[in-house]
Amino acid sequence: MRKQQTLIKSTYFSGIGLHSGKPTSIALHPAPPNTGVIFVKQMGDEMVSCPATIQYLEQTDHCTTLQSTNFKIQTVEHILSALAGFEIDNAYVEVQGDEIPAADGSAAPFVEIIEECGITPQEAPRNYIKIVQPIHVEGEQRSITVLPSALPRISYFIDFPHPLIQQQDYQHSCTPQEFSKNIAAARTFAFRQEVEFLWARGLGLGGSLYNTVVFSESGLVNEEKLRFHDECVRHKIMDLIGDLSLLGSPVIGHFEANRAGHLLHTQLVQAILDNPDKWILLNAGTTNKSSILNGTAATTANTHCLHELQPAFHSV
Repeated sequence: MRKQQTLIKSTYFSGIGLHSGKPTSIALHPAPPNTGVIFVKQMGDEMVSCPATIQYLEQTDHCTTLQSTNFKIQTVEHILSALAGFEIDNAYVEVQGDEIPAADGSAAPFVEIIEECGITPQEAPRNYIKIVQPIHVEGEQRSITVLPSALPRISYFIDFPHPLIQQQDYQHSCTPQEFSKNIAAARTFAFRQEVEFLWARGLGLGGSLYNTVVFSESGLVNEEKLRFHDECVRHKIMDLIGDLSLLGSPVIGHFEANRAGHLLHTQLVQAILDNPDKWILLNAGTTNKSSILNGTAATTANTHCLHELQPAFHSV
């Protein structure tokens, strides 16, 4: 039986927000068993929280944003992808600001600080959602399906009318080793003609050639070459892994994504919760389906531990 995992120690990372363009920082902290991943923020004398579950999804416009009663946190998909990719079940993500740092546009810097912290097993079973019947969502010639499978897998296909992208597909076996080697370093990408459009909407204000792969009409604006010939589809897989973690439990199934994105990713998460007859729980311990469906499988059990958390930041 697989055990839950958390970080051995706390760590810190700072930068600017991809969309806000403002300075922002995070600190990763170990968390007790059955906590899940919780975003926390010091507000006055109080530590407030926003669990990383679909129940707190606020919007998916070019990024994934969560919002609780107390605060909103933008662009969470890369840090969530790094935690899920390394099978970390329990962690507090303390934030200073309203957005996760963009870093280099990939999950690789977050992987580095996780590896520096180290990972430790905990005395609680890791429960899995095992798909037993297909679940499918679609819209505007885009779709994503999860099928029964002996092991977690992702097949992703994209199609962009650009000579450096065109049709790309990638098959990912969901293990920490494969994530670190083949997925984590894939960067956010955009097209030059989209940049001004994003700026006009108040998005992408922190975007640069350091944290975004920018394609011109026929080539690449960045001086740095692509890290993979199919970097774009690998980044889509990284986003999907982060968005799927909003289920609160890992999934054993085969995900087949066709031109999908954050909106369809999160719609599939909700569809899984809406179809409890199409999956079973494995290694559940005291966890049951109702707690997962209500978003309480992990987070409510240990929000009371927040007062014991030693914050890295202090409100001004």
